[in-house]
Amino acid sequence: MKPCDHNIKLTIALTQEMMRLADRGDADREDTGCGILYGMLRDSAYKIWRMAEEEKKRHQAKGWWDEHCPVSSDHGVPSISSPIQSVNDIEKEDK
Repeated sequence: MKPCDHNIKLTIALTQEMMRLADRGDADREDTGCGILYGMLRDSAYKIWRMAEEEKKRHQAKGWWDEHCPVSSDHGVPSISSPIQSVNDIEKEDK
């Protein structure tokens, strides 16, 4: 897989993580300021995801895309796969 395609895959994975964080943050929020923050995060993630998917389609049309390539780095950069913990999860661990 070309490095540019690999980066698109990582970008898509990053946007999915951003959306999960926005959902978790919104569920755990205690004020409207956080609601605005996580709404902006979700909106930005969706816009970036849409752009990355369009770029992926263009690369597929060129015949470069390899669906079987895992979302891990060939260049020593870890994939985006660590779970996000909510404040409630962290508090449970502290007890």
